[in-house]
Amino acid sequence: MRRLCALLLVLMVLAAPWPAVAAGKELVVGVEELEYYPIYALRDGDYVGAAREILDAFGKDRGYRMIYRPLPIKRLFAELINGTIDVKFPDNAQWSGDIKQGTKVHYSQPVIAYVDGVMVRPANKGSGADSVRVLGTVAGFTPFAWLDRIKNGKTQLKENPRMELLLKQAAVGHIDGAYASVAVANYVLATSLAMPGAVVFDSDLPHSRDFYQLSSTRRADVIAEFDAWMAANQARIKFIKDSMGAERGIH
Repeated sequence: MRRLCALLLVLMVLAAPWPAVAAGKELVVGVEELEYYPIYALRDGDYVGAAREILDAFGKDRGYRMIYRPLPIKRLFAELINGTIDVKFPDNAQWSGDIKQGTKVHYSQPVIAYVDGVMVRPANKGSGADSVRVLGTVAGFTPFAWLDRIKNGKTQLKENPRMELLLKQAAVGHIDGAYASVAVANYVLATSLAMPGAVVFDSDLPHSRDFYQLSSTRRADVIAEFDAWMAANQARIKFIKDSMGAERGIH
């Protein structure tokens, strides 16, 4: 009899509908399938970095179960436009305007500041754009601030598959500068390469300075909620960014 009662209880629990709030509090976050630590990266299949820490803190405070979906950059934009993800990180109102044309995209307030610029040997800092005859980038990374000079033949673009190799090329003078995220470059120099300061950011050279934002085409309510949470947690967010070096060297 006891076994029968226990079995009936289990069947009743399994048959009962899950609370609507549980499903409604899942948040699918589309993220880039890219090595960009300390801002974000995939390590053994897990999404890690300062962006993850900030988003997890938001989710925990607001009761969301965060589901991170790493995707290639082009597909990630398609998922955003199609509404098959709830939110996307990173994003920026200036990115991929052709893809977003005709679609209403909601953007959060700035989350993490970034600078994409040229890392040069310290002795060459301040030498001017004409001194950068060969500019290196990580394969697939577009140096928007240098496109005019590249198009006019004043600067040759050379791609490298890995950030570590790119920075080494710049440090030994095989290229005149490495165009990269300044925070990411500084992290790689200090950690995996163990050669901090071998190349430095030259702010006098053409560079891009902006912010990473959270975006969505279908959850404007989450974007508004995230903005309110950020406004109330500025010190906490700053601690995460400072402790992980997400904005190191850009100010």
